[in-house]
Amino acid sequence: MTGRLPSQRPTLEDVARAAGVSRSTVSRVMNGLPRVSPAAAERIRKAVTELGYVPNQVARSLVTRRNDAVAVVVTEPQNRLFVDPFFDRHLRGIRQELVQQGAQSVLLLIEEPDDYPRVGNFLGGGHVDGALLFSLRVDDPLPEMVSRMGLPAVFGGRPFFGSDDGGPRYAYVDADNRAGARDAVSHLVALGRERIATITGPLNQAAAVDRLDGYRDVLPDSPPQLIAEGDFTLQGGADAMHLLLDRCRDLDAVFVASDLMACGVLRVLKQRGFRVPQDVAVIGFDGLDSLAEPTDPPLSTVHQDIEGMGRLMARLLFKQTGHAQSHDRDPTSVITPTRLVLRESA
Repeated sequence: MTGRLPSQRPTLEDVARAAGVSRSTVSRVMNGLPRVSPAAAERIRKAVTELGYVPNQVARSLVTRRNDAVAVVVTEPQNRLFVDPFFDRHLRGIRQELVQQGAQSVLLLIEEPDDYPRVGNFLGGGHVDGALLFSLRVDDPLPEMVSRMGLPAVFGGRPFFGSDDGGPRYAYVDADNRAGARDAVSHLVALGRERIATITGPLNQAAAVDRLDGYRDVLPDSPPQLIAEGDFTLQGGADAMHLLLDRCRDLDAVFVASDLMACGVLRVLKQRGFRVPQDVAVIGFDGLDSLAEPTDPPLSTVHQDIEGMGRLMARLLFKQTGHAQSHDRDPTSVITPTRLVLRESA
């Protein structure tokens, strides 16, 4: 009998007593610090489980100077975030890494300009150890905000800003968008297609610009009427395809800058009496099997490791915040390779 009432929360001392170690040894294990024998650490973990011990986060933060919380900031409307499987895959990868590091995420959405002060106040309030930022546009104020706060941050996708002018450096994780687009368009050329169009993403985002540049690497003389701007949504892809067909009914292939937009493209082509791939070949971008495989016909696409990029973002952030074993806090960036996945659409 310990004398502790059933309603009382187990304490660090209770864990130490049950494991037969000192309070400081338990504290070292709970905070991920070294110099504890494997046997003692195992006894402590067993005692924690049996007693149902939950650390006092406030006290732990005072010792470690960490909140074990990461802000995930997405500059997208809520309806897109929860409809587009791209974001679900990215967030899944982030969550996997956070679980391994004993941290949690706080999701913050920016849908309107008025959201920036609210998000800025939260980020600057000492609630999180760092931030992962997605879907930034040209002239987005978030990079300057986090730099001014001194908050560690990693960007999802190559930003339009950087340290070339001596300003702050930003770590980011991105796919090789330009090379992936180049591979897709080169394949369409190899098929003998002569009127190859493209539907871009929003051209105030670096990924969309890089994919358009990859298209132009292969087809530098492509006329403007074969290029239409989309918005990475199903309806955006459909609207852009209608526009392309109205401009150029004899096009015979289209490279689409996202799988979700490509689903809209396939729908429009069927509605307007075009056969895929006999009349028009279609290649998307993202490698989202949940979208690409069930389409009619199954969609060829450029695959990027979306979950892996989410994990990499979290790892880079943990290096800056000191969570990870490596204490190299200099911002670094990672460009991951893409690969062309061919199905029946091209």
